[in-house]
Amino acid sequence: MTDSQPTPVTDQSDTEVRVREALEAGLPAAFADLSRLVRIPSVSWAAYDPEHVRESAEAVAALFEATGAFESVTVKQAPIRGSELGQPAVLATRAAKNGRPTVLLYAHHDVQPQGDAANWETAPFEPTVRGDRLYGRGAADDKAGVMAHVAAVRALVEALGTDFDLGLAVFIEGEEEFGSRSFANFLAENKEALAADVIIVADSDNVDTETPGLTVSLRGNVTFKLTVSTLAHASHSGMYGGAAPDAMLAAMKLLATLHDDDGSVAVDGFLSYDSGQEPPELSEEQFRTDAALLEGVTPIGTGPILSRMWDKPTVTITGIDAPSVANASNTLLPSVAVRVSARVAPGQPAADAYAALERHLRAHAPFGAHIEISDVDLGDPFLVDTTGWAAVEAKHAMADAWGTEAVETGIGGSIPFIADLVREFPEAQILVTGVEDPDTRAHSPNESLHLGVFKRAALTEALLLARLDGRAS
Repeated sequence: MTDSQPTPVTDQSDTEVRVREALEAGLPAAFADLSRLVRIPSVSWAAYDPEHVRESAEAVAALFEATGAFESVTVKQAPIRGSELGQPAVLATRAAKNGRPTVLLYAHHDVQPQGDAANWETAPFEPTVRGDRLYGRGAADDKAGVMAHVAAVRALVEALGTDFDLGLAVFIEGEEEFGSRSFANFLAENKEALAADVIIVADSDNVDTETPGLTVSLRGNVTFKLTVSTLAHASHSGMYGGAAPDAMLAAMKLLATLHDDDGSVAVDGFLSYDSGQEPPELSEEQFRTDAALLEGVTPIGTGPILSRMWDKPTVTITGIDAPSVANASNTLLPSVAVRVSARVAPGQPAADAYAALERHLRAHAPFGAHIEISDVDLGDPFLVDTTGWAAVEAKHAMADAWGTEAVETGIGGSIPFIADLVREFPEAQILVTGVEDPDTRAHSPNESLHLGVFKRAALTEALLLARLDGRAS
């Protein structure tokens, strides 16, 4: 067996047998606790009640406290700027002993807004099991990540007692879905407590419900509000239309320049990433199912489908401020605002991508339209180093828990705070894992968790922690 070729363990130690048995026995309690967390509408966006986020944080803290594994469990907040505080997060710690490593377990307990309740088949905050999936907002992203950590620690305690040597730190964030605005300050204020040899970020995806994924590349993000203006005030569309350029026309023409005819990003200076390796095969048929393409709609871009989602940039318009159809009048609009959300390929700093996008928009504004860019948010992409011992151990644990070897994957989404982790803890090895699968529909109506994936993900972590308890740091 080589480090690069993990093979399932056939001669299990007594400890690992106990870990497996404890994890299996603890699943009903884990699912019940997850359901209780899902019932708390812990939306961290500014327009929502922050008391729900605090209630969620306190519930999560109680779960880690009850494991008996930690010397300290607290709910804390860090400043965003000045006196403005971020949402409540959970911090738990236990010191390593006898030269063992320390592992930091990260997840987040806040969730996305539910969106239009009419698009949900079941109530968003009422956990519902249908078949082998648990439905509800946060059932997967990322309260299942929280519960995978809890279930793994419970199994470790059941197998080893509370006097094991492995060091543990837990950081369960409360505002990941709202930009992790206090994340960097939280790390700085709690750096000593969070210092670790290995960081497990349980907020990613798996290849499918039977194949584990270890995420090795993440795209970055650039988001901002773009306002396009052409008139000092609205004017009669019949009297002035055909001569005066309205803002909607200008905005549509400008936004159309962002893509080629095949849907590829057409912004000079937006780079793609070349890993030098072919991504795993994903058929167009499977992609159509996973992405819910309507009949007759074709995929966009060029190259292997997974490469388009992992290694290439995107530009998406995620919102628009304009009169609704019901309220439309016969006027030329003076201004139109849109929300631009771009994903940045691994290897390119987000600031460079933003500069390229800004240059493009200003250079291509039609009819001399005025361009204003505001509310800019940047997050750098990330490439995970998988050569360290922690990644090797993680892939061994995945192979044993899932019964099949792990696949190194990219992810189209962004986890920009990982750059903060790298800055504060440059020597730590980072493992990006998760409990999601292609049918999870995170952020969308009918979000769900595959119960089998949860079991295997939690078992992976429990086995990994048990093995690291026997390893010198």
